[in-house]
Amino acid sequence: MADSKRYLHPEAIKRISRMELRARHIVEGFLSGMHRSPYFGQSVEFRQHREYAPGDDLRHVDWKVWARQDRLTIKQYDEDTNVRCTLLVDASASMSYGNGPLNKYEYASTVAASLAYLILKQQDAVGCVAFDDSLRTKVPVRSKRNHLQAVIDALDVSEPRDKTDMYSILRSVAETYPRRGMVVLVSDLLTDTEQMLRGLKLLRRQGHDVLVFHVMDDDELDFPFTGPTRFDGLESLDYLNCNPRALREGYVAAVNEFLDEVRRGCARNMIDYALIRTSEPLDAALATYLSNRLGMHHKN
Repeated sequence: MADSKRYLHPEAIKRISRMELRARHIVEGFLSGMHRSPYFGQSVEFRQHREYAPGDDLRHVDWKVWARQDRLTIKQYDEDTNVRCTLLVDASASMSYGNGPLNKYEYASTVAASLAYLILKQQDAVGCVAFDDSLRTKVPVRSKRNHLQAVIDALDVSEPRDKTDMYSILRSVAETYPRRGMVVLVSDLLTDTEQMLRGLKLLRRQGHDVLVFHVMDDDELDFPFTGPTRFDGLESLDYLNCNPRALREGYVAAVNEFLDEVRRGCARNMIDYALIRTSEPLDAALATYLSNRLGMHHKN
């Protein structure tokens, strides 16, 4: 896993300019690492048999049935069930911040494109929405392999702009995608937390399985600033000149309180939550998605 991890680091990903190649590089690197892992291929829960078809993995043949009935059958597991997944990607102005190889929006859209490629590779269906205070681009849920380009085009919006009106976006998504499936939100969640959780709860009430990737820059979490600094608002015209050292303790306490509120709110509503730093390799998001994907049929 260590070798593939190196190729999934943001600095390596930044050098791949085309999003489609980036997504393929990340997913194939991640899967090659998984195949070398002793845990790869362990299935969740046996569900039913189906007839063997040429090309099926012989590891899943039920040899006991073959011995009794002289016919080849495949054990199907819950992860074989097709899933409809909608990716919601935050393109508001605060997502343009970044002090590493990728800013938050570049990181979030790379995660979304990689998930789309992985989902289509699993023969599941994926759709995509990019938003700020309104829906900027929307791609319907499809399972065809060539659908990846439509998702990438939706993510290739102009520079992040405007504020985030998270509740109205989530309510609109709930109305647009009423069929039960998985909804993946990729955002810095810098919006009204109560309204955001209210919107996520609405999706859960509809029966959707919800996964939140909370994308944050190291600077936002660690507040490493020292000398006199001017901080400019990304979603307002406000600015602040200050000595960061005097603010650091209060800032870190406020951020931790924010993170705790989001985590607790997600846990209360059975929403899977993962905090991801833009300095971290991108495989963490894929591993979290797959873990959720395998367990979702038991959660609802």
